[in-house]
Amino acid sequence: MTLPPDLPVIDHHCHLSPTGEGVRAAGRFARAGGTHLFLTTQSYAPGPILRLETYREQFETTERLAKSIRTETGVVVYLAVAPYPVDLVQAAAAIGAAPALDLHRSALDLAGRWVQEGRAVALGEVGRAHFPVEPDVSAAIDEAFQYALAVARDAGCPAVVHSENLDADGMRALARLASSVAFPLGRLVKHYQRTVVPPEARSGIVPSYLARRELCAANLREDGPWFWETDFLDDPKRPGAVLDLETVPRRAKAVAEQHPEDVERLRIPFVSSVEKVYGFAPSREGSGR
Repeated sequence: MTLPPDLPVIDHHCHLSPTGEGVRAAGRFARAGGTHLFLTTQSYAPGPILRLETYREQFETTERLAKSIRTETGVVVYLAVAPYPVDLVQAAAAIGAAPALDLHRSALDLAGRWVQEGRAVALGEVGRAHFPVEPDVSAAIDEAFQYALAVARDAGCPAVVHSENLDADGMRALARLASSVAFPLGRLVKHYQRTVVPPEARSGIVPSYLARRELCAANLREDGPWFWETDFLDDPKRPGAVLDLETVPRRAKAVAEQHPEDVERLRIPFVSSVEKVYGFAPSREGSGR
């Protein structure tokens, strides 16, 4: 059995770089059967980011990549933009925690404006460092995370969360944080989720599962919303990390070939979850807003 012709095939979280494969990787994704990418911005140069203008340039670089991908491959691209939470660690070491937090807030405000202008569909990645940091920096990161959720709330968009892998207790704690700023839990996406948490234990948080074979097999029977992602880094020093960009189309095709009775369940990560979390249906053109 083949995939239904009207079924989009979506990688919910990836990164591309002008110094990596960039558009070529998106071309491989398209040839493998992929149709839509959620492209998350990233730093394109080493070292701490100490100026708001650098974030503006970073977002614009991601936007130019998205436009080139649409033009050259036909893949539909949705942008998620925000200052990366770990940027605060490097910036705090260079200029101090308080100035670094001020810069981070300004960059989050910029990301919120991009969403309001229709240039992006989500704030991401926002959240916490996934490793121990100094107490003053940890406090600044937590404050920035709360501010990010408030910005996403006011912009009316999802927030894509970077953090350690979460179990049910971790999801409850994250839900409490989101509720403290009245952020709607159904628009809170935990990216790079590596274990299955039953729907009733997620506290309303939406998992974006790393598309490893065993994880895809485990979550396919679940009700949504949930997504599949590769978190492809497009780093020439780490080719194929975290997962190669062709992975999600391969997983979808494997379902069609090996478990044709489950093909319609692919509409959960590729259609209904997008509609529920983002508020739009995956389109065949444009930015999807």
